[in-house]
This record gives sequence, C-alpha cells and structure tokens, in this order.
Amino acid sequence: MSIRNKYEAALAEMEAKLVKMCRMTECAIEKSIRALTSRLGDLADEVIKEDREIDNMEHEIEGDCLKILLMEHPVAGDFREVSAALKMITDLERIGDQAADISELIFQFGDEPFVREPRLTQQMAALAIAMVKDSVESYLNRDLALARSLDKRDDRVDDLFQEIKSDLVALIREEAKNADQAILFMMIAKYIERIADHAVNIGEWVEYAMTGTHKIG
Repeated sequence: MSIRNKYEAALAEMEAKLVKMCRMTECAIEKSIRALTSRLGDLADEVIKEDREIDNMEHEIEGDCLKILLMEHPVAGDFREVSAALKMITDLERIGDQAADISELIFQFGDEPFVREPRLTQQMAALAIAMVKDSVESYLNRDLALARSLDKRDDRVDDLFQEIKSDLVALIREEAKNADQAILFMMIAKYIERIADHAVNIGEWVEYAMTGTHKIG
C-alpha cells in the first residue's frame, strides 16, 4: 500500500471515529433533556458517567490526527482537513461536558413540581441537536452550504433563549419563590445555547478545511 493510500485509509478510520463521537454527544444531549423533562435521575447519572467516554474518544481521535500528519508531508488541503478535525473534536468534547452539566443541574430541582413545563427548552435542545448532527455531516460530505447554514439556524436558538429568559424573569416577578427553579432553567438554556454555538464553530472549521478561510468572531 502506498503512503498516500495509507493516509487515506487512516483518514477514513479517523472520520468514522469522529462520527461515533458525534453520535455520542447527540445522545448525551437527548438523554439530558429527557432526564430533565421526565425527572429521571438515573438517566442523568448515565449522561454524567458517559461523558468520560466522550473525553476518551477525543484523546483517541487527537492521537489519530497527529499520526496522520506524521505519515507524510501533508499538502495544504490535507493539513486543513486534519486541523479542522482536531478543532471539531474539541467542540464535540465541550458539547458532551455541557450535556453532563445539564444533567448535574437536574438533581437540584429535587422533588418539587416544575414552576413551568420546559417546552421551549425542549425546542431549543432539538434545534441544537440537529445543528450538531449537521455540522459533522457537512464535514463528512464536504457540504459548504450546510456548514454555512448553521450560523443562521443559531439565530433561532438565540431567539428561544431570549424568550425563555423573559418568561423566567416574569415568573420571578410574579412570585419570588420561583427564583431557585428559574435560575436552574436559565442555566440549562444557557448550556443549550452554548451547544448550538459549538455546532456553528464546527461549521466554520469545515469551511476552513474546504476553502482555507476561517471566519473570526
């Protein structure tokens, strides 16, 4: 097998692991929101424990990327592809962390009934999960249009965050005892907003891999 063929085989293996890591992070977000809405402490614990597996996957892919770069002197396109993957796994690992953070907050609700059913939070999470999935799909399919679409989709997540924020502020003004839960819901919404931001980051690294241009800010 030529060095080039070895490189392409190693790249394909790394990308397969990247897809697996993405699926793990998608699953973590889904589980954390289901644990919240269904008040499932065991499921929240599962997300927290599985975050270590996502961390391990990041380290494994990082090692694979560095080995690929050492196989031969990469041309500019090769270097950009592997560099983008290295950046992407950092964002995916942080998404996993934020799903675990949401799960940890769930225990702080205790057994008290929700002051507000988290319908908008579920909507935010669904949008963020779809963005994470499409950010990696844009890399695997070299789909520049899909990568660039993420920034606009993030605007809807931001709008929902503002809507949740306004609703929670109103709840606190209505009854001071709502404040503790309102703060927890606000933190959860903020984590979801960050997850969507990480999906946008991944899309920007896809654009860099394909064009050599990286959007700043």
